[in-house]
Amino acid sequence: MGFGLWVLLDNESFMVILQESSTVLKIASYILIGVGGLSMLMGFLGCLGAIYEIRCLLGLYFTCLLLILIGQVAAGVLIYFQKDLLNKEMSNIVTQILSNYPGKNSSTEQAWDYIQRTMECCGWSGHMDWHGNAVIVNSSQLLFPCSCQNVSLVEGDSSSDSGFCEAQSLHWPVYDRGCNSSVESWLFANVGVILGVCLGVAVIELLGMILSIGLCKSIHTEDYTKVPKY
Repeated sequence: MGFGLWVLLDNESFMVILQESSTVLKIASYILIGVGGLSMLMGFLGCLGAIYEIRCLLGLYFTCLLLILIGQVAAGVLIYFQKDLLNKEMSNIVTQILSNYPGKNSSTEQAWDYIQRTMECCGWSGHMDWHGNAVIVNSSQLLFPCSCQNVSLVEGDSSSDSGFCEAQSLHWPVYDRGCNSSVESWLFANVGVILGVCLGVAVIELLGMILSIGLCKSIHTEDYTKVPKY
């Protein structure tokens, strides 16, 4: 649920670009929120089943956790084996954004400016991605995106961190690195945290499954019925 809400509400990362450009991601985020809400409901029913010794609720809780775990593993495997397709789709989305910049979708463009500025990158594959922009192509001036400006190549700071700036030569004073490689570097740097969170969630789900099936089996045994209930 938290990840789905993050996708819908985050306004300062790749998420705002993806949610404005990809209908599939919006649908996926709503599905995640729905699954998260269902998990909370199943957790509540599992607690009721344990307190009031209702085997049906415990069995339902176990089944729900099992289906969620299988779905998570399947999604992870699908993302891993389809990463090239995802990269291509992301490239198409960014290319469309850069071609129409600046357009009517200010939130998407502000997010992309923020990404280029903070990650110190330009375009998706490189700064050449910006050469298809309609404003740059049709302008009589030598323009480049201000958020791409490499401050180490110019004297003084840029007066703007969005929109277009005028270049003093044919060589743009921008970052040579594309945001594709910057995102990959960020993912590799944080892969331990990402895997840790995923494994932690999986372990909690497995423990919940083990405990629920154990309680379900023990509910009508003599030893369990002697345990005082409150």
